[in-house]
Order: sequence, then C-alpha cells, then structure tokens
Amino acid sequence: MQPDLHQKQQQEGIDVAVLVSIGRHPATGRARRAEQDSRGLELALAMEAELPGTRISVLHAGSQDVDSEAALRGYLGMATGGGMGLESMTLLEQPEGSDAIQPLVEHLAATSPQLVITGARAERGEGSGLLPYALAEHLGWPLVNSLASVEKVENGVVTLLQALPRGQRRRLKVRLPAIISVDEAAPAARQSAFGPARRATFAITTTTPEADSELAQWHLAPARKRPKRLKIVKAASARDRFKAAASKAEGKGGQVLTDVTPEQGAEAIYKLLKEEDVLR
Repeated sequence: MQPDLHQKQQQEGIDVAVLVSIGRHPATGRARRAEQDSRGLELALAMEAELPGTRISVLHAGSQDVDSEAALRGYLGMATGGGMGLESMTLLEQPEGSDAIQPLVEHLAATSPQLVITGARAERGEGSGLLPYALAEHLGWPLVNSLASVEKVENGVVTLLQALPRGQRRRLKVRLPAIISVDEAAPAARQSAFGPARRATFAITTTTPEADSELAQWHLAPARKRPKRLKIVKAASARDRFKAAASKAEGKGGQVLTDVTPEQGAEAIYKLLKEEDVLR
C-alpha cells in the first residue's frame, strides 16, 4: 500500500490551456462547437477530475458575433459536476481572415501553461491541420498528435497514450511544457448544459491583427465529392483493435503479373483503380 500511496502523492495538478475554434455542422453548415476541439476539452476535464489542482483555461482567437458566441458557449457548458466549472473563456479578438498563430504564441508565452490541448484540424477556414505544428515550432515545445488519453503526470513528465493506425496504441513520456492534438481517437465530448454556458463570461483581450496574406490569395468554393477511399479498419474496443493489428489483409480476386511490359502493368493498375472507384 505504501508504494501506491507514494505514487499517488507524486501526481500533481498542472495548468492546461485548451484551444477551441468555431465548428461547422456537416449537414446545415451552421456554427457549432468543433468536434475535435470539444474532445480536447473533454480530455482536460477528465484530467481536472483525476488530478486535483489542475487549472483549465479555454482560449479562442477570432471575432465575436452572435453565431460565434453561441458556438463558443457550447464549450463553456461542458463543465458540469461537483467541483468543476468553466467560469470564463479568453477571447483574443481579431477580425475575420487574420492570422491566429502570432496572437496565440504571444498569449501562451506570457501565460506559460504546462500543457496545451488543441484539435488536429479546424472545421472552418484553411483546415490544414498545421496550427499545432506552427505553435510547437514558435514556442520550442514538443508536440504529440493523435492523442487517445492522458494517463498520469509526475515530476514534470506526462505519460500519454497515442493512437496509431489499425487500432494500435503507443505509450509516450513527454517532458512538460508540451502541445498535444486530438482527433476522433480521443473520448467523445459530453453534452453542453445550457445554464453553465449562459452564466459563463468572456475575457476579451485586444490583439494587433495581422492579415493572413496567403489565405487572401486563395479561391474558396464548395467542396466536391471526393473519390472513394480504400477500406480502412476502424476499431472501437480493445478486442477489435487487437484483431485489427494482428490480422493480415486477405487478397481477393488479385493477380500476379510477371514478365509484362510497362504498358501492360500500367493498364492493370489503372483497371484496378477504376474497379475500386478511386478514379472516375
């Protein structure tokens, strides 16, 4: 019992900053909380429950209007239960089309959180998924992507569980401060409670807007239907993940080409891609 007690005493609460953005509903296009960012906040709330003393700050860089405020309050309403609550959100106010990287870097450098959690990709704007990497490069902090869970924090080192392809998991130990990005492998976010969401406030911080010159040169248009992807193994439970990682893909209806000309090989590959509906 003594080693377990000693190990429990070594775990300590940390300062966690969660970066959130305005999402887009896939069917209606209306503003909402982003799916991956809400999973990141759910991860932070779980840390707050398991590590006493953990302090969560929610941060958003963008403009404030009726639609964006309703979407942002969706994050603030997630904190429910005894001892937990999100009273406010820090809003780095800047006009639409501004570059959010520099204001975020300056704010994080000034506040010095020990852990920064963000979604892997935004649902609006560029959606390139490069924001976590840009922040890590400017701040000089390590970055871990595709996070599944945070296991423990001891002596300035956080133990993480990273999601890998085919349902596999990898345990990593990272020295704080660090940046982690989450996607669909992280736990699903809880529902947002209306009362706490309405009672929360916004701490607005003025910034020096810097126009995103590269984004201004883009031509934005509605997305077209993409080609059909090849089969991807998705596993939810530990048993399914083990089966997906251990099993080998079975070939069906394939053929082995030997002693063929380059033209014949290219024709066979083109035919396969057409059959798989990758090319149209």
